[in-house]
Amino acid sequence: MQRKTFNWGIIAPGRIARRFAEGLSAIEDAKLYAVASSNEQRGKAFAKDFGAATSYLRYDELLADLKVDAVYIANPHRFHYETIRACILAGKPVLCEKPLTVNAAQAEQLMALAEQHQVFLMEAMWSRYLPVWQQVKRWLNQNMIGDIKLLQSSFAFPIPRDESDRLLNVDLAGGVLLDYGVYNVALSQFVMGRHPSKVLADGLVGPTGVDERCSVILNYGGAVSQFTCSFQSYTENSFCIYGDKGKIVVPAYFWDSNKVELHLFDKRPELLELPYLASGFEYQASEAMSCIRRGMLQSQLNTWQDTLGTQRVMDEILAQVGVSYPFL
Repeated sequence: MQRKTFNWGIIAPGRIARRFAEGLSAIEDAKLYAVASSNEQRGKAFAKDFGAATSYLRYDELLADLKVDAVYIANPHRFHYETIRACILAGKPVLCEKPLTVNAAQAEQLMALAEQHQVFLMEAMWSRYLPVWQQVKRWLNQNMIGDIKLLQSSFAFPIPRDESDRLLNVDLAGGVLLDYGVYNVALSQFVMGRHPSKVLADGLVGPTGVDERCSVILNYGGAVSQFTCSFQSYTENSFCIYGDKGKIVVPAYFWDSNKVELHLFDKRPELLELPYLASGFEYQASEAMSCIRRGMLQSQLNTWQDTLGTQRVMDEILAQVGVSYPFL
């Protein structure tokens, strides 16, 4: 028996939403049904590109459409809280780009609201679902590299010095940690399967009041994760997991990689290439659809506690570096 087509709505059809829409093409029973954009021309063009039935100028119009089965939110994270809240109150299941919110307090409020209204909510930490990172988890579960001792990663690209840009705008929750470093934190949490007992952070706050570099040590009670995220330079942008029997390497760009390496001290390296079905965003979309169809409120592959753990670590890093947002 063929399943009913699952109709996705997209709020804020920008660059990252395009990858999500491309990912839907790999899911047989999913389609992009509706788009909502404050820019009418952009919304209509996006809808045309991906065969969506309709485009809306206002978000509430999309939320009122009974044919929309779930909403993917891709606007800047400064606006995630109010957008997610509107979706939950409208009874629409939510898959929202990372970070879910600007801080843990906002995330906790939304999770309580989702629980109250029995509405599915999931952060779109898409890397966790990629074949490469699922392979990493299998190797770790098989104890292939022994006890984890050290994680090392970086995420850094220089950006133009445009102080009106979102990335450098403190009023839009700019800064490198929430935009780049969220991957370093979330995937450290994914690897370790627990929250750090101690966070030590050093950073550079630029003239606009946002963090332009964060160098961090997360202490997991013996094992540590060391990472740097930066707007100032290029780095290797890989993620290495060192154990007492070998190491696992996810090469650049680790958050969007289809390659992974297993190096054991007594064997030749195992190098795997695991290509995406489409854009890579299809895996998280499939997981969200499966959960929604089963009446679940959260994914067991990326639970609310997983998201909260990441948000709390980032709260602590920003506090230590000295960044605060005027709208909070």
